[in-house]
Amino acid sequence: DGGYSGGSMDRPGLQQLLAAIPSGKIDIVVVYKIDRLTRALADFARMVELFEQYDVSFVSVTQSFNTTSSMGRLTLNVLLSFAQFEREVTGERIRDKIAASKKKGMWMGGSPPLGYDLPEAGSHSLRVNDAEADTVRRIFERYRQLKSVHALVRELDTKDIRSKVRTTLKGKTIGGQPFSRGALYHLLRSRVYLGEVPHKDQSHPGLHEAIIDVELFEAVQTQLDENGRRRKATGKNVARSPLAGRLFDTDGQPMSPTFAYGRGGKLYRYYVSASLQRGAKRDQQDNAPRRVSAAMLEGRLIKTLTRLLPNLQEEPFGLVKRIEIHIGCVELLVPLKYLNKINGNLATGERVRPDPAESKCLRLTLPWRMQTRGGRTDILVGDKNTPQLDPSLIRALRNAHAILDRDSGKSPVLQTAPTSPWKRNLVRLAFLAPDIQQIILTGRQPDHLTLALLMKEEIPLLWSDQRRKFGIESTL
Repeated sequence: DGGYSGGSMDRPGLQQLLAAIPSGKIDIVVVYKIDRLTRALADFARMVELFEQYDVSFVSVTQSFNTTSSMGRLTLNVLLSFAQFEREVTGERIRDKIAASKKKGMWMGGSPPLGYDLPEAGSHSLRVNDAEADTVRRIFERYRQLKSVHALVRELDTKDIRSKVRTTLKGKTIGGQPFSRGALYHLLRSRVYLGEVPHKDQSHPGLHEAIIDVELFEAVQTQLDENGRRRKATGKNVARSPLAGRLFDTDGQPMSPTFAYGRGGKLYRYYVSASLQRGAKRDQQDNAPRRVSAAMLEGRLIKTLTRLLPNLQEEPFGLVKRIEIHIGCVELLVPLKYLNKINGNLATGERVRPDPAESKCLRLTLPWRMQTRGGRTDILVGDKNTPQLDPSLIRALRNAHAILDRDSGKSPVLQTAPTSPWKRNLVRLAFLAPDIQQIILTGRQPDHLTLALLMKEEIPLLWSDQRRKFGIESTL
């Protein structure tokens, strides 16, 4: 087992030998010296038990002892003790040598970080890679501006900035991958870029040239620390997310709890698909719900479960085994014993049936439609034929009429010309056909109408043209 330490059992040749002994393929194990087999006393004791169990002899060519006698076993244990002692002393010497060299600022091996190349032969000083150094400076500067590793990951991926590419001694090329959040945290925390050589919890002045100035580095560390304190302060709220580990999107990806701050420092909790959590960019053609408001979903589930199981003694989420978020519905796996109780309290569109994959569970289907717009997902209860009041759209329609001055018996006129693009876009809703406005107020608007109005599509002036454009039959 060349290249493997004798202090470890995790060696290919040794494992192959130990696996062949129980099959009766081995009669005798021959080694040059006992420390070629192992340098750990405890490991050899276990191997001797295996040898004796399967009647395998053991011979060391250069050392004479007999393991069948007590004196022979004592001699063997003494030899192994010295072999283990030698290995440990050698390890201590190597570690002390590395620590002393790093105190002198030497680079003591390993993969060089982005921005540097390995030292030249006979040198222990990293060499600056000018092209990569510019990338490192750009990463530090952008983090100081964005103040978010998540945002930085997305930007680097968009600009196709990758990790360091290097070639191993065997000629294999590794690296060149998109940055993950963990890799960026490590890069932004590395004091190597200050011209230092870290060793354990200390850092020493290095022989190599610094890439990042102290002011920029400290500003980045301050921002990282501040973000860390905010995560710690809100960690308890996020950790209380009761659906964590049980919530999945339509593709079966787990949806993990996360949070964001709004105006005034208000905390908002969300459940987000794993791919987006890892910084992946969402496909523009993907309309599946990948981000759901935690408070909205949890509140809706509690209300529904309480209605379906009114006399439930335990916490409602405690009985839910799995929750799947789909575009047109939400499906829950709950114990099969609740089938009869739930069946008698189902509302229109709700279904329950034994789950084909889980024999001890039933699958409860709730007709909740997920509607995503502006990065936010709303839950619309009921199927597409059920009226769905849209508070945002109704509020926009009322605000549009508030901009108009309605005198008794006169047509509506504008008080003043709208001064902002938002008001100019909003006031258009007040000139929708009366029957279209009635559809909005009663919650019977089709999804494509809501999307068209919010996306600022052109609205024809004639009511007949409006009905034709939005596919609405006149009720007048």
